[in-house]
Amino acid sequence: MTQTYIAFLRAINVGGHTVTMERLRGLFEELGLARVRSYIQSGNVFFDTEEEDRAALTARIERHLEAALGYAVPTVLCTVAELEAVVAADPFAGIEVTPELRLCVLFLSEPLPEALAPPRSSPKGDWDLVGAQPKAAFVVLHLRGGRLGGNPATLFGKAYTGTATSRFFHTTVKILAAAQK
Repeated sequence: MTQTYIAFLRAINVGGHTVTMERLRGLFEELGLARVRSYIQSGNVFFDTEEEDRAALTARIERHLEAALGYAVPTVLCTVAELEAVVAADPFAGIEVTPELRLCVLFLSEPLPEALAPPRSSPKGDWDLVGAQPKAAFVVLHLRGGRLGGNPATLFGKAYTGTATSRFFHTTVKILAAAQK
């Protein structure tokens, strides 16, 4: 059965790693994936496949991207239904958005361990983990002087052994709308 996935890629068009979306789509097409499309420049790729082993597919994508781009590109795959569940959870309901707050979704390759279960806050007070699902963690980021305190995808340090990559919640909603087309 054909499955549509959204590949959330980390390390695309940040930190000096620049790749055009045309090239990125081409790299996914080289893997034999169908209906490959991308959304904005931050590494969001939609594709169809009949491959059923998500872990093997993820590993194949990561190996291919690293070989082609020359650096590791951690990848988290979500189905459209999983992304619909993330957005439908409305994880930030009741949180007043201010210029000093950012609402962020961390897409996870595996669920957070019990030791990182929400709610929790950073010792410096620069983020609050307000919720989690098996494929996502919901984080409120507190800006200091208009800046983030760090990369949200690395908030949990070595306590989380999976892969995480972040998107702002409003962008996540737009990614879902694009994936549903």
